[in-house]
Amino acid sequence: MSVTTGISHSVEQVPSTVAGARLERGSFDSLAGWHEDDHAAALTAFVMGCKRADVLRQGLEPPAALARACSAALAMIGSGKQMARLFFESRFVPLAILPDGPPGFLTGYFEPEFRGSTVRTDAFPVPLFGRPDDLVTLGQGESAAGVPQGLQAARRSADGTLGPYPTRREIEEGAVPGLPVVAWLANEVDRFVMQVQGSARLRLSDGSLLRVAYAGRNGHPYTSLGRLLSQTEAIPPAEMTMDRLVARLKGDPGWARRFMWNNASFVFFRVAPELAPNSGPIGGAGVPLTAHRSVAADRAIWPYGLPIWLYGTTPTATRNLTEPLRRLAVIQDTGSAIVGPARFDLYFGSGAEAGFVAGLTRHGVHATILWPRADLP
Repeated sequence: MSVTTGISHSVEQVPSTVAGARLERGSFDSLAGWHEDDHAAALTAFVMGCKRADVLRQGLEPPAALARACSAALAMIGSGKQMARLFFESRFVPLAILPDGPPGFLTGYFEPEFRGSTVRTDAFPVPLFGRPDDLVTLGQGESAAGVPQGLQAARRSADGTLGPYPTRREIEEGAVPGLPVVAWLANEVDRFVMQVQGSARLRLSDGSLLRVAYAGRNGHPYTSLGRLLSQTEAIPPAEMTMDRLVARLKGDPGWARRFMWNNASFVFFRVAPELAPNSGPIGGAGVPLTAHRSVAADRAIWPYGLPIWLYGTTPTATRNLTEPLRRLAVIQDTGSAIVGPARFDLYFGSGAEAGFVAGLTRHGVHATILWPRADLP
């Protein structure tokens, strides 16, 4: 096994670099909009990430000082916005992320809601597969004999040897017989959207809600179908929204299935009865996400639980309008397409409106990581 880390310094030091970026120490007063943000909301999200949880997608070991900041944060819940702001200012050091390559870039994601069923019917013929028994997830940077470099999962054979897990196309064509089924969906496009987002709410015929969460993936690299469609059909990237992609896929199901095979990545799910109706989905860190406060980052570079200040703009629910983004969020998730030191994905919440805004979010962003101080108890 080989493990690489993105941090170039000891976890007890304030780093000056990460893979692909310099980190420049600054001040909180220099962060435009810092004093106007709702730090109490950010503190609530931060404390959520402090809870012990089964990590879904293993990341870097967090700095030891982060655990001490978590202990201090527990005593601050309910103390108000100003005290929450003072907590972050006293326990963390702001480090501006200055990438060596492309500038900071922000996208958005959400938790979709679809109609579904717990049994197969004519209206719901498409299976939503659970995690197979022969799937072996490889840790960040881990390699295994028999598995090509770059794959993050493997298939264990009856004799115990490992090999690459089948691709999306191979799975859909029956290469893994006996896959468990956690629910049934109306069409393959709904399943694909759920796999891109990593979770979903399924509205059953009796009106009840079934929550399903990420349970693993086949480990193949993610390919953006939106980017591919933009290239093949000469659609300007700024006009390629999730809504437009879904409409194109649903308009031609036969073509859509073949087109979706371009993305070899395939995600498996589990029923998540522990999630309350008003709770966010489970992120890669293993804790429920908070709308507008949870962010996905490259887990090979950034440990889960770090607060991050985002400065830029985001779309509104009214097309062609934007609003300022001046927000303290927390790294609590990751994603196959979220690669690089300044590449982030903001969780917008559940439902159609959140999905609309998330689908329009493809904006430049300036990000400042908050690194926990090691000199405090």
